[in-house]
Amino acid sequence: MRHGDKINNLGRKKAHREALLSNLASQLIVHKRIVTTLAKAKALRTYVEPLITKTKKGDNKETISHQHRVVFSYLQDKAATKELFTVVAPKILSRPGGYTRIIKLGIRPGDNAEKALIELVDFNEVYVKGSAKPAETAKRTRRSGGAKKKATAEAEITTTTEEQETTEETKTEE
Repeated sequence: MRHGDKINNLGRKKAHREALLSNLASQLIVHKRIVTTLAKAKALRTYVEPLITKTKKGDNKETISHQHRVVFSYLQDKAATKELFTVVAPKILSRPGGYTRIIKLGIRPGDNAEKALIELVDFNEVYVKGSAKPAETAKRTRRSGGAKKKATAEAEITTTTEEQETTEETKTEE
């Protein structure tokens, strides 16, 4: 029985599956988008997103070099690791997660397999709005900031009404 076994084995042994995902991840990082089967794209997403998250954890030099070694142990590709830390990391710095996008492309005529395009979200110029903005490092929370916003909005309304009253008084004095 497969109780609690959620990993897609992709019809391969463990070593073959790890090599496949490592190669797909390296190519995704270098080329920013690749076309593969839907099952491989979904497996690749769970493999590559934690690696991209590791690029954000860089407080000091030792931590950064440690993360380089950890990511390299997964990718086994110096060029892809360097690209990940120098090109990809600065672009995804403000994104809290969800670094990849999977777009279904239909079926492959030869074997009827579902094809999919997997890409890094921040590198698609069609979907990215305001790409000229610098990356923000401020974290956003879901906690209620509504009371503060509401208070500032009310303060703005009262100041505008006071300004209107003073302008009306000066007009009547003239």
